[in-house]
Amino acid sequence: MSGFILAIDQGTTSSRAILFDDEMRVVGSGQKEFAQHYPASGWVEHDPEEIWGSVVATVKAALESAGRAGSDVAAIGITNQRETVVIWERATGKPIHNAIVWQDRRTAPLCQKLKKQGLEKTFTKKTGLLLDPYFSGTKIAWMLDKVKGARKRAEKGELLAGTIDSFLIWRLTGGKVHATDATNASRTLVYNIEKNAWDDELLSILRIPAAMLPEVKDCADDYGITERSLFGAEIRILGVAGDQHAATIGQACFEPGMMKSTYGTGCFALLNTGGDLVRSKNRLLTTIAYRLNGKTTYALEGSIFIAGAAVQWLRDGIKVIGKAEQSGVLAASADPTQNVYLVPAFVGLGAPHWDADARGAIFGLTRNSGPAEFARAALESVAYQTRDLLDAMRKDWKGASARTVLRVDGGMVASDWTMQRLADVLDAPVDRPTILETTALGAAWLAGSKAGVWPKANEFAESWALDRRFKPDMEAATRSAKLAGWRDAVRRTLSMQ
Repeated sequence: MSGFILAIDQGTTSSRAILFDDEMRVVGSGQKEFAQHYPASGWVEHDPEEIWGSVVATVKAALESAGRAGSDVAAIGITNQRETVVIWERATGKPIHNAIVWQDRRTAPLCQKLKKQGLEKTFTKKTGLLLDPYFSGTKIAWMLDKVKGARKRAEKGELLAGTIDSFLIWRLTGGKVHATDATNASRTLVYNIEKNAWDDELLSILRIPAAMLPEVKDCADDYGITERSLFGAEIRILGVAGDQHAATIGQACFEPGMMKSTYGTGCFALLNTGGDLVRSKNRLLTTIAYRLNGKTTYALEGSIFIAGAAVQWLRDGIKVIGKAEQSGVLAASADPTQNVYLVPAFVGLGAPHWDADARGAIFGLTRNSGPAEFARAALESVAYQTRDLLDAMRKDWKGASARTVLRVDGGMVASDWTMQRLADVLDAPVDRPTILETTALGAAWLAGSKAGVWPKANEFAESWALDRRFKPDMEAATRSAKLAGWRDAVRRTLSMQ
């Protein structure tokens, strides 16, 4: 059997396909950006048809760049932007509305209404999540309420709902399979993570018909076979995981106490808690890290909405840099005597604050503050937010020891300055791997191991290789002062005083 494994990485701003060989090396890839739609303030949508087209195109590009055919691929693994959700027609596969993106805040009033009814504890106990527009459930409810005739059609069984992975599986298999994995299901706000099942009470509260939802499978499982007409061969789909969970797997964080953080548009830190379903007392999320062979591994997660997006703001918003790569060099030249803080609450604040109404603010400006100080403040904001998450994790779970090493991935980790400042602020080592395509690698490993052509978890973990370890090099007094300034800036930014 061929050892080539194809990973489909469907992200927030682009779709990618990466082909790995039997030694887990990248041999081909394709990438295609797609449009972001902002129909109202705080609303973010994607065209599902454009996403589908971009996925097909990038798979073909990856195969072509490697000089391979679909028949050379042993299996496909899929990873995706998690909470983004689609509703489509069972008969035709046609979406009834644009996909509502994880960043979208339109359901904030519904979340507030449910909170006032005293229902947040019910949702949190069963799902590990908080009542926030971030998650998929209220997005599904919104579409059922707002798209003409949608609720009646859903109740008749004419409509299906799912996160992007489900939509892609449906399309790839020609409508034969409606499925998702446990990690994506755990982000919907209607999945009981302790019982590993859709929750009838939560579905009733949000008025979502259970028949719309996909079958929930293990991360490494049989998700059907692609239509031959797509890629010239039938290819098995054997792995699925939400992007942050796939990155956790790609970073080989299989042991309790291991932690990874992905720095993309946002920042998502996951701490493996093993079989312990840790209920956070510090407004972190409890989530399913992965489910393999019917065994569930849990994690504590902290979600930061703005990480790499702060660098995009420097480039596209205030135009102090021309390219993202310039941010670290510019930050390094900042005046060390200035203490400028950016709280990047452009779309609210995520963990551990969960303040949907907070908005971005800058503190500590002087007449001498300029582009360098703005760049440093933007990059430091990512480090400070990560420190907030790590502190909360340590309070929640004794397994998050002071000796925790953070494994990092994502576009921002290429900047040595940013990673060194992260280690300094965390007062903990930061490990950057040699393979930065950890999200795609995690999805590929799920499919490859299920297909029997890639190694099992322990051997895969041994193959993880370090590029560089960044060790803390900041004096304790300096760190304490900087953190105090950050916490004061956040306090002044919160809408809920």
